[in-house]
Amino acid sequence: MALPAWLQPRYRKNTYLFIYYLIQFCGHSWIFTNMTVRFFSFGEDSMVDTFYAIGLVMRLCQSISLLELLHICVGIDPNRLLPRLLQLTERIVILFVVITSQEEVQEKHVVCVLFIFWNLLDMVRYTYSMLSVVGISYAVLTWLSQTLWMPIYPLCVLAEALAIYQSLPYFESFGTYSTKLPFDLPIYFPYVLKIYLMMLFIGMYYTYGHLYSERRDVLRVFPFKKKKM
Repeated sequence: MALPAWLQPRYRKNTYLFIYYLIQFCGHSWIFTNMTVRFFSFGEDSMVDTFYAIGLVMRLCQSISLLELLHICVGIDPNRLLPRLLQLTERIVILFVVITSQEEVQEKHVVCVLFIFWNLLDMVRYTYSMLSVVGISYAVLTWLSQTLWMPIYPLCVLAEALAIYQSLPYFESFGTYSTKLPFDLPIYFPYVLKIYLMMLFIGMYYTYGHLYSERRDVLRVFPFKKKKM
């Protein structure tokens, strides 16, 4: 006897993924809308307290996004693990280690710019993923999701690098995360950040190549099809 549709594993997997993508889309849309309204209401002054206004929701969305690594590991997401791990690591390090730990950095304009870039990419990506799960595809949305990252992702990395650079004087002054290991082995965190800064661009090169290859494969098999019913 066949199981009802709602009990079939594929149906449950798609339902879960749809809810996950919907939650992420709503979160990032709220952030982007909030930032837009605040900018038109208060102008450049709104950029200074961007983190105070939407930092909590941003941290929540980025924390939830770690589930995507689990999705790949259990096989419900066909994406490759390493590229996604690199992208998530970039954001977690910048958001939680660099920005959240230093109040002086939270007031920098680069934080506002970085949040705009992240949310532009995520709104499009989660919209595309959410509709794909339920079998709906639009040629324009597919093209946009596979193309928007090409100019914005490098700008994201540059903004992340600038955030790290601007945070270095505060990590040096306050000694945040700098410590000593057993046998008097010191860890000077600004040096760690400088090493990570170099690795950031190496990771960008790898991730960009992967995304470009993925874009080529997707657009090759999607020659501007009409909406699937």
